[in-house]
Amino acid sequence: MSDVLRGGIALFSEAGIATPEADAVELLAHAWHIDRTVLGRRRLFDDIVPAETTAEFARLCELRRQRIPLQHLTGIAHFRHLELRVGPGVFVPRPETELLAGAVLAELAELSGERPPFVIDLCSGSGAITLSVATEHNGAVVIGVEREADALDWARTNLDHTRLGDSSVEFVHADATTLTHGRPELLGRADVVVTNPPYVPNAAIPRDPEVAGHDPAAALYGGEDGLETPALIIAQALQLLRPGGLFLMEHSEEQGPGVRELLAATASLTAAVTHQDYTGRDRYTVARRQTEE
Repeated sequence: MSDVLRGGIALFSEAGIATPEADAVELLAHAWHIDRTVLGRRRLFDDIVPAETTAEFARLCELRRQRIPLQHLTGIAHFRHLELRVGPGVFVPRPETELLAGAVLAELAELSGERPPFVIDLCSGSGAITLSVATEHNGAVVIGVEREADALDWARTNLDHTRLGDSSVEFVHADATTLTHGRPELLGRADVVVTNPPYVPNAAIPRDPEVAGHDPAAALYGGEDGLETPALIIAQALQLLRPGGLFLMEHSEEQGPGVRELLAATASLTAAVTHQDYTGRDRYTVARRQTEE
């Protein structure tokens, strides 16, 4: 096995892939139809890899060398405790977004009341945040809002795999920037509104080929400065939140000040604080709707 893995690692290193060993391990486990724990045990004893597995691994490695996203090759994106189904047409969730989901869960843990907490996830994509919240906070009612039909199909597929049923989660086919126009019954009801919106400036080209070539443009680009779509979503959040409700938005490391300015301009979303990701970069901002206006 060691020779097979070394070949994949070397190929990925030459291709400039940031995590060559982790990707090789993931693809070999996938080709062998085993999980990474089993692969680790077999790697410890340097088990012989079957010829058909070696051939499939070589095929996958060549695709990965071409910078096809790892998650498109395995069909799975790991997010918190979930294994999400992903592929062409949906944004692959990133590890840093796990912090955003965690912040929502921390807020819900502080709530008390007779009714279940109500969360709206705008631009839900694969359903990563929606399903993390629904599966990790017992009783939470969560709506995921997604405009793109392909992404919505992936989200609903992931809902089916969580076996939550329809009682606690709903995925809505709607534009997150105009949601309240078609769903007036949601006005002023949400305890939390969370979003990982498109925020890349239109003229910017993402550094990673996996992003530039495979993530859907609708999930990436947020207007000329990247903040046009986030500004529209902030306006929606203001209408959706109950007094005292919390708003959370992911953004790029440069956009914290701009997002805080947008929030300050509402006069009702106050006490904005920007939080950092695992690497110490600004990653998401939270604000609370005033209880008295």
